[in-house]
Amino acid sequence: MLPEQHAQLIALLHAVVQTLVPDLSPDITLERPKVAAHGDVACNVAMQLARTARRNPRELAQAIVDGLLAQPGAQALVAQAEVAGPGFINFRLSAAAHQAVLEAIRTQGEHYGWQPAGDRQILVEFVSANPTGPLHVGHARQAALGDSICRLFTTQGARVTREFYYNDAGNQIHNLAISVQARGRGITPDDPAFPADGYKGDYIQDIAADYLAHATVQASDGEPIQAAGDLDDLEAIRRFSVAYLRREQDLDLQAFDLKFDNYYLESSLYSSGRVERTVQALIAAGYTYEKDGALWLRTTDLGTGDDKDRVMRKSEGGYTYFVPDVAYHVAKWERGFHTAINIQGSDHHGTVARVRAGLQGLKLGIPADYPAYVLHKMVRVMRDGAEVKISKRAGSYVTLRDLIDWVGRDAVRFFLAQRRADSEFTFDIDLALSHSEENPVYYIQYAHARIHSVLRQHETTLDIATADPAPLTAPTEIALMQRLAEYPSMLTQAAHELAPHQVAFWLRDCAADFHAWYNSERIRVDDDHLSAARLRLAQATAQVIANGLSLLGVSAPDRM
Repeated sequence: MLPEQHAQLIALLHAVVQTLVPDLSPDITLERPKVAAHGDVACNVAMQLARTARRNPRELAQAIVDGLLAQPGAQALVAQAEVAGPGFINFRLSAAAHQAVLEAIRTQGEHYGWQPAGDRQILVEFVSANPTGPLHVGHARQAALGDSICRLFTTQGARVTREFYYNDAGNQIHNLAISVQARGRGITPDDPAFPADGYKGDYIQDIAADYLAHATVQASDGEPIQAAGDLDDLEAIRRFSVAYLRREQDLDLQAFDLKFDNYYLESSLYSSGRVERTVQALIAAGYTYEKDGALWLRTTDLGTGDDKDRVMRKSEGGYTYFVPDVAYHVAKWERGFHTAINIQGSDHHGTVARVRAGLQGLKLGIPADYPAYVLHKMVRVMRDGAEVKISKRAGSYVTLRDLIDWVGRDAVRFFLAQRRADSEFTFDIDLALSHSEENPVYYIQYAHARIHSVLRQHETTLDIATADPAPLTAPTEIALMQRLAEYPSMLTQAAHELAPHQVAFWLRDCAADFHAWYNSERIRVDDDHLSAARLRLAQATAQVIANGLSLLGVSAPDRM
């Protein structure tokens, strides 16, 4: 049912309850019965109140039903209400209540189910890859989850900022530079002289060749960097290599149709003094101590669930990786993003308590659960029944670009968002390429294309968009309109739970409901008014399927 209908029915129930048990004010909830034969929505308020009201729950439920049906306006919403089991109340909505969804879709169009724009600012940080190689399938899953979560928040009226944090400092960047240096000197990965921790993919040779050719590269948010060509200048190699790979990752993201609002460099946290200021503030707050030549943070005293204290500054010098993360999240907070969500691989699980502990130690009024985290598990790629592990270009892993080249952007985005983030996922290349009901992308897009084929074939002199929906009373029509009416509530729940897979599930269910209706009811009939009403239902279904696909970054083709 539509959100406003849900609110109306709860208000009617509250009014009746107040007359029957005026001293009680229960929290009334409505749920969709698991068995369709039991009605459209069910309520257990009588069972909640029976003991306190000293009433038999079934008798109280019947009194609530009688009182509700006598309320002005109830008949337009509720066709039938009956008591079931120990005291449940099952409601069947009126045909007009089901049909109301079509007008809501017509008037709201691509914004059907959206909430009004508000002032809430949300920063979502995701992908955030080291600029040491092409984006891999783990980054692809982050990209799909992160962008869909951002789109969901937009439907709820939030102002969303997408941010990419570049880890452009530390040992991995040094290993990148010496890898390029080695390839520039003709040392190949199978040579014993090649750096032990070096990067071995073919892309390293490409960087070295461009560096020696004095090429110029530019990331989307950076200044042009021209290669010095000097293989003895490791810092120049580092700058060029990082810029080169940032540009390569930009191209990966463009192929994914993903655009970030901000790029934040880890190196800027050091150059601006943020890291050092953060460390000094934690020392001044009394949450650090020296031991074995290292500086430690008393994370166990800061209430974030860490099981032991953590090293901040290593005995040989240099900060551990979570220290700049703390400084970075202070910067997020100071920029006004009091809701921040990080989407990272599950291998970052240990970071959560450490970063939050550091933020609590600074006493800045930051909530203990800041930032929020979505931790996703890794992705296995299967093709022809075997796991695909290696990309020639990357050297040791399958890249985001590989997936797009193999199955197309739509399939990559949908497949990587269709499961809970914390679940293992196997990306089946053969399934993604199949034209069958088992392929959810094909199945959903085919439903949309089929509707547009119907609309092109069945012309009518009546205005479809405003056709009277009253003739739509067949069971499959009611089921489809129920599904469409669930869409706004699904958006709210998916955004609240950071769960874009709920959009994917809803789309699959909606496509199934459409196909069931299409296969059971003829759209072109002698009754022009019935035909126009069915075309209106088809048109509304296409609109909402397209809306849902867009939240996952997937296209809605009119023809297939």
